[in-house]
Amino acid sequence: MLAIAPAATPEQILRAKRRLAGCGLSQRKAEYIADLARHFAEGSIHARDWPGMDDEAVIAELIQVRGIGRWTAEMFLMFNLLRPDVLPLDDLGLQKAAGLHYFDGERVSRERMRELGAGWAPWRSVATWYLWRSLDPLPVEY
Repeated sequence: MLAIAPAATPEQILRAKRRLAGCGLSQRKAEYIADLARHFAEGSIHARDWPGMDDEAVIAELIQVRGIGRWTAEMFLMFNLLRPDVLPLDDLGLQKAAGLHYFDGERVSRERMRELGAGWAPWRSVATWYLWRSLDPLPVEY
């Protein structure tokens, strides 16, 4: 990838988009990366404004990009923008852990997850992380 887009700027990615698949990406992923670069190049993505934007506004920008859905945008909010209060309702791990720990192992509807998560605000990202960790039998050593 560095050979065809050394600085990974949107312009370099767009010039090299036909060669992205040759970097080990599937054709579909190459298309997604090129669409993301196009959004940046056209100015429809405002990354510099994200720190001051609310979560839903950032999600609305990101899901314009082909290949980025709500779940991906929520993961971006949690892990890149370090937003503390994201509740990714469509996350299978969160659903599984919530069902296991709060609903006797039963599947949980989005509405019940939303109600449960309301009590975790303003730290729903943190609660989500702990629920994910509860599913892993091996402790993490840092």
